Amino acid sequence: MGVVRNPCVGRSAVNPFVEHHQQSIRFQYSCFDRMLLNAVVQPMQQPARIVGFLDKCRQVPSITKAYFRSVSEDYHRFVARLAATHRVQIVQPPKGVRREDWVEPFYQRLGTRFGIAVILKSRENARIAVSYPTASGGNRIEVYTRFVWQYYFYLRDQDWGRMFLRICPYFPFNARICVNQHEWLARRLREEGVFFRKAANAFVQCSKPDRLQQLADSLTPSDLEVPLQGWLRELVPFYASDDPNRLTDFAYRLFCSQVEYCTNLVFKERAALDRVADRLLDLNRSIGRPDKLSTIFGHRITTAYRGGLKTRIADHHLGNPVIRSEYKDSSVKQYVRDHVLLRNEATSYNTRDLGVGKSIRNLPQLRRVMHGINDRYLAIQQDVLETYVDRGQLARLRQPTITASGRRTPGLKLDDPRLLAVMQALTCFAHLSRGGRFRTRDLHQRAAETLGLTTATYRLSQLRYDLAKLRAKGLVVKVPKTQSYRLTPQGFRICILFLKLFHRVYAPFSAAAFEPVPNDALLPEDRRCTLDHLYAGVDHALDQLLDHLGFSLAA
Repeated sequence: MGVVRNPCVGRSAVNPFVEHHQQSIRFQYSCFDRMLLNAVVQPMQQPARIVGFLDKCRQVPSITKAYFRSVSEDYHRFVARLAATHRVQIVQPPKGVRREDWVEPFYQRLGTRFGIAVILKSRENARIAVSYPTASGGNRIEVYTRFVWQYYFYLRDQDWGRMFLRICPYFPFNARICVNQHEWLARRLREEGVFFRKAANAFVQCSKPDRLQQLADSLTPSDLEVPLQGWLRELVPFYASDDPNRLTDFAYRLFCSQVEYCTNLVFKERAALDRVADRLLDLNRSIGRPDKLSTIFGHRITTAYRGGLKTRIADHHLGNPVIRSEYKDSSVKQYVRDHVLLRNEATSYNTRDLGVGKSIRNLPQLRRVMHGINDRYLAIQQDVLETYVDRGQLARLRQPTITASGRRTPGLKLDDPRLLAVMQALTCFAHLSRGGRFRTRDLHQRAAETLGLTTATYRLSQLRYDLAKLRAKGLVVKVPKTQSYRLTPQGFRICILFLKLFHRVYAPFSAAAFEPVPNDALLPEDRRCTLDHLYAGVDHALDQLLDHLGFSLAA
């Protein structure tokens, strides 16, 4: 059961990372993970439309504070009747708990039935309509953010399984909905009789992974809208009407607030995944350990940092650290979960950062964009893991470039600190989240910090000069009709190669040769880390080689 003959099935079979590790991968799949959707009646976000609706559709003679208060009191009474009818509790969760875990006993009581498991109350911010009296005796309507009580309806839906709706009891009854495609996929697989096993929020076994991926790609906006609109009509009776035109004009619209899209590689054995994960984390500490958050692909992150572009290792004190790269309100991260699964997860709190509108009707386009982010992230991870040195190419990189007009641009030198600083800034994963594009000002602060300088002492003109060396070799190209650049795939590999050689070979061995630490030799073997053992082995092999060639080391 759950054994798949094909070691790797899915859309990304040509991905370099997947192709390289396919013998260790049982199967892979990509799908949306958690989706937080804002549900609003758009006309009711505008004071003038509110007045028109309440006047023409509800015949409210005077829209006063008392009227809005009576509307909210009516909704509180509605929720109380609903809870009594369905025999569910209305409770206030304690602070500091993870609500998904805290509501578990209520789901257990619900059993296999569909419907509401529990209703939570919590004070949070919400946009509500407010009425102010005017000097002329009328009322002025505004929509403001207020800290008010809200209801969380935790329920089990026939299509989406476990989900919740947060509804504000104050007009215009804005709502937020949380669904997870893993729940939706589990129900579809169960309907088709496909064997699977879930561990928390992931599939770790599936007898038909190709069908799993087909179902994941088949999700349409209507698969979300139809069931969610049904729950909104049931839980917000204020907008209910027998008039079909009014239902159309004043229906809820769904917009993405937070969307997660994950690519999951399920490994056959935990040991194989541990080896890959350890190497990825080890590569991210070439200029410092993860707990210092100084990596080859980013820079030191402090609590005072307010930049919008960064790569860091989060939760490094836990068993499974998370490598996270951020761009504006979007990010992509990689981590191990459930001991056998390597997850790459793109997250966006503002899909416009990715060039996609927020409406859920853009779901197919959003899936393509976020899948591309995960795919590129995996491909570049493989570049990091496997870099090969071509001696002839490296020699040509050191030579100056001379154009047809006779202009001479210096070559690339491995020990050039300014060039290495620019390369380190270029290889930050954050650029992937926006299609790989960057401007020189995006690199300026990062490169200056790597050199231990400021942007005043390492000028922008110097950065452009150093970047010109990479452009001359075709490693960086200018994006047509823009002021931005792009690091080519070959350029990324060369940058990684230079950084690896300097920081992981030349620098450590130079330190050991010029300033050895006497106490290192006294450290017991069982207390040395794997990296120290490997460096010591290489150092010992070099001593043997020199001795065999007849060289004697100076005392």
